[in-house]
Amino acid sequence: MSDRNEATAATPAEGRMRAFAGNSFDDYYDHALSDHPLPGRLLIGAIVNILWVLTKFLWPWKIENAERLLDDARGRVLIMNHQSMLDPVAVVVTMWRAHVPVRIVYKSDFDRIVPATWLFSRAGGFPVERGTADMKTVRRARAMLMRGECVLIYPEGTRIRDDADEKPHGGYAIMAQLAKAPVQPVAMIGARHLRFRSRVYIGVGEPIEWSDLSATKRKEQLAEMESVGMRRVYELRDELRRAHPGVE
Repeated sequence: MSDRNEATAATPAEGRMRAFAGNSFDDYYDHALSDHPLPGRLLIGAIVNILWVLTKFLWPWKIENAERLLDDARGRVLIMNHQSMLDPVAVVVTMWRAHVPVRIVYKSDFDRIVPATWLFSRAGGFPVERGTADMKTVRRARAMLMRGECVLIYPEGTRIRDDADEKPHGGYAIMAQLAKAPVQPVAMIGARHLRFRSRVYIGVGEPIEWSDLSATKRKEQLAEMESVGMRRVYELRDELRRAHPGVE
């Protein structure tokens, strides 16, 4: 199959993919990252290291409490506020360099650009149809989480002002609930208006366990996780602002 021939079902796949074998985008979405062809993994590894050096030089960024992100071997849903394109880069390169498998949910609009889809699929990204009940993406995320991969998602959906009256999407909670995976809040400040040598800070919170919630019924638990998850992200963001005055 070629990259343009995408399957219709989001079924988990097993076994190593063959290099230069005409793998489809779906093959990359549905196989474990460790099963991706070695040449592609080496390419992404090289890009990761280049981005690490480049972004650290342009916008010195720091992840506080990074051990919370890197020392947990479980699959987790990582939720984060969205300030700029630096957000996913900083988190993903940190996790890749520490050999922690991470996937990124990206909006399917990018699939109109085939080179972007080619790169995202090899880097572990997978698309979501915004504004729809995209159960195909939810099933994919469940499979990823259950095999120990983390899934990074931006519930805000797009970059928004802090005072914007916009309700974050709650799809991340469904993904986590189906996989019985914890939800981990991550927050960034300083990247909204990037300038050369801007200081950027990222904070990582403790994972929110389903057993931590007060609700006991499935639907109520889902609603509570949707509420608690993003509240923790914004609390973490505000803690960073207090620790680093003047950085927004």
